[in-house]
Amino acid sequence: MARSVRIEFEGAFYHVMARGNRRETIFFNDDDRRFFLKTVSDARERTGWRIHAWVLMNNHYHMLIETPNANLVEGMKWLQNAYTRRINVKHNLWGRVFGDRYKSVLVEGENLDYLTTLMDYIHLNPARSGAVKIGEGGLLTDYQWSSLQASYATDPAHRPEWCYAENGFAAFGLEDTLEGRKAFVDRLERRALEEAASAGLVPVSSTVDARLSHLRRGWYWGTQDFAERVLKIGESLLTSRVNAGYRTSPMNHNHDKDAAKRLVEEGLKKLGLSAEHLEQLNGSDPRKVAIAVLVNTKTSVSLSWIANALKMKSPPNVSQQMRRIAQGSGKSREAYEAAKANLSRIFD
Repeated sequence: MARSVRIEFEGAFYHVMARGNRRETIFFNDDDRRFFLKTVSDARERTGWRIHAWVLMNNHYHMLIETPNANLVEGMKWLQNAYTRRINVKHNLWGRVFGDRYKSVLVEGENLDYLTTLMDYIHLNPARSGAVKIGEGGLLTDYQWSSLQASYATDPAHRPEWCYAENGFAAFGLEDTLEGRKAFVDRLERRALEEAASAGLVPVSSTVDARLSHLRRGWYWGTQDFAERVLKIGESLLTSRVNAGYRTSPMNHNHDKDAAKRLVEEGLKKLGLSAEHLEQLNGSDPRKVAIAVLVNTKTSVSLSWIANALKMKSPPNVSQQMRRIAQGSGKSREAYEAAKANLSRIFD
């Protein structure tokens, strides 16, 4: 049977999972785990990935990866091959360390419901597998080999620089402060206690096709609209593979980026802002949100692109701020409407 096509695009989010060959151990000791995390750091340097959450178990791992560039396949090939070579040399082994192809479930990362559910699933893995004895005095933060303990419960100065914790805090509406980190951990510890007697399966939303949308099986985790958009990308990938000379998709991507860049520049100029102002203003500034809505409406660039261009921290934050403005009232809404009025020539 032919292997399914890996769908790659800029700004994509993936739930990546890999198990040991024949479900055997891939981490023999803590040195191996440190070795793997160093390899992840090296892969991130090569690819520009953003790692938002991760957990290492004895015979498998989970990661939530965002790819600003469309390079999941390239990066995963290097990551798993590099670790396999290193671990075989270290333990005098030979052959495959990992089993069949790694799994990569496309995630609707711009939808906070799906993103936060996946992050919880990853961080609750030690409790659900029994590696942490919840209900018997064990805590999730006792488990060292998870981004919960290593990043979200840790101040920025002591967490791995390659774990993009900013995205996770923003997705849950928390600040990266002592109080925010405590709230992040406490909520998960409570959930682990509540689920101590359950199988740990995450319910699938009634708005998605349960046969295809799943955290671990199928090929996507998101809404039906997301699945349909991604299928169109997949169809264009298949077409381009059949006809190697067909390259309209990259051209369209470049065109959209050029258009988005122009809109940002014009929007800043119209609102009397500069690149320096973007660095100084927070991610919820109504003027930033107005430009974000403009770009999101007029182009198909990802929220990841918008977040980077407008210094709005993360794609979930862009999505959250646009939704808050649309549903809100008060001074922030008034400031947004004033900015939008100033941009009316471009909006129209």
